[in-house]
Amino acid sequence: MPLLRPFRLARLTQVMSLALLSCALAAPISHAASSKKEVKKPVAEAPAKKGAKASSGKTRVAAEIKSGKNAKAEKSDKAARGKSDKADTKTAKAGKNLSKAERRELAKAEKSSGKTRVARGIAAPARAAVVAAAAAAAYEPARLSYGQMAGLHSVNDPLDLQSSVAYVVDQDTHEVLLSKNDQAVLPIASLTKLMTGLLISQARLPMDEMITITQDDVDTEKNSSSRLRVGTTLTRGEMLHLALMSSENRAAHALGRTYPGGLSQFVQLMNSKARQLGMKDTRYVEPTGLSSSNQSSARDLAMLVGVAHGDPLVREYSTSPGYEVAVGRRTLQFNNTNRLVKSDHWDIGLQKTGYISEAGRCLVMQAHVAGRKLIMVFLDSAGKFSRLADAERVRHWVESNGGSTSTAMLGRVKG
Repeated sequence: MPLLRPFRLARLTQVMSLALLSCALAAPISHAASSKKEVKKPVAEAPAKKGAKASSGKTRVAAEIKSGKNAKAEKSDKAARGKSDKADTKTAKAGKNLSKAERRELAKAEKSSGKTRVARGIAAPARAAVVAAAAAAAYEPARLSYGQMAGLHSVNDPLDLQSSVAYVVDQDTHEVLLSKNDQAVLPIASLTKLMTGLLISQARLPMDEMITITQDDVDTEKNSSSRLRVGTTLTRGEMLHLALMSSENRAAHALGRTYPGGLSQFVQLMNSKARQLGMKDTRYVEPTGLSSSNQSSARDLAMLVGVAHGDPLVREYSTSPGYEVAVGRRTLQFNNTNRLVKSDHWDIGLQKTGYISEAGRCLVMQAHVAGRKLIMVFLDSAGKFSRLADAERVRHWVESNGGSTSTAMLGRVKG
């Protein structure tokens, strides 16, 4: 027995040393955390600078909130240190009574505790790195339009228009007032719906016939959203109204899908009508405009606007400022995609907007300006509202010259 006492004392000394080492490791980490919080407190409580009187109240409130949070954090930190100290004390006192197995467990616990503290130290930077990587992966550079890739925006014009293609013609005399890259063939986006609407109106199909949105009408080309859910049932007239006024893609697709003979027959009819009207640069592959393969030129679109303006239903629906439809127990409010129809400065007889990244912002209109009936076509405009600004520039230009169009005034630019 006397021989065992030195051995036990040696083991006890090791346990005590291990416990003291644990305290030494924990103390700097806790002190560093509390120091960081104490450094932040004076900044939050600092007085507001000159010129920032309006925000001083908010600064003080924020400072008080931060101060309260820091106080709670320090209190919880002290409580945690107290518990840690008590636990270490209890461990040291109980060291005399530990068996070999318990001592081994204690050593494992101390070792894993050290690993946990290191893991916590690197957790925040690791999370920040993951967030930064996710943000970088989510970022996608803006896609260039076909007009930008072709260099059409480098062509200047007298009115400094933002559209790379522009065409303004008198509907009665066919006199061209402005022409810029008018023969360029580009994607036309939802300007496609003007042909869709014209054919549906001319077909004299029953406008009160109910049409239901199906999964076939859901956009898989651009994955665009729609307020018309699958299963929504509206009349053909309501679908036509939403397609022309609000550029509703599912409504336009449903109109083509339910046409006698089906969607493929309808697309063939669209191309036949284009050829009939002399639209030699025009090609359609579907009735919505979501496909960049739907293409045309400004000259062709001016022909289409002139013909479509002769259809009373297309005129009415395309220029309607807003429209409500009942969908089940809900009433949905739809608005016109062209805000100029609500302007007192404009007398618009027909209009249609369009946009996909390949086409840029597009607009066609028939409007009375300075006593003249003008057809305007703007394609591949850069900027959300630039196509409307281009239309305003043309209107001001014509009005400022009293509607006259001498040869010197005509802006003719070929790209």
